[in-house]
Amino acid sequence: MYDERIITAFLDHQLDLYPEPVADSPEEAEDFLEDTMAAVAGSREEALEYLEEVGVDTEGLSEEEIFAMPEIVEVGDGRYLILEI
Repeated sequence: MYDERIITAFLDHQLDLYPEPVADSPEEAEDFLEDTMAAVAGSREEALEYLEEVGVDTEGLSEEEIFAMPEIVEVGDGRYLILEI
């Protein structure tokens, strides 16, 4: 489920969300993402739909503010990794 680009994006941005690294290798990162059931959205629109489905209160926030949240990681190919919020 989590390909190399997603795992790399997570490893590169994990300190934006956590005070210390939670994974030191791609294998540990994949295990962490599986354990936390991180979601992958194929587009900005899918990411917004996912946040709405899981009940994240984004009322009053602009799209820029939503996508600046550390729990939402832009993978770089149009996809977004969404960590537990």
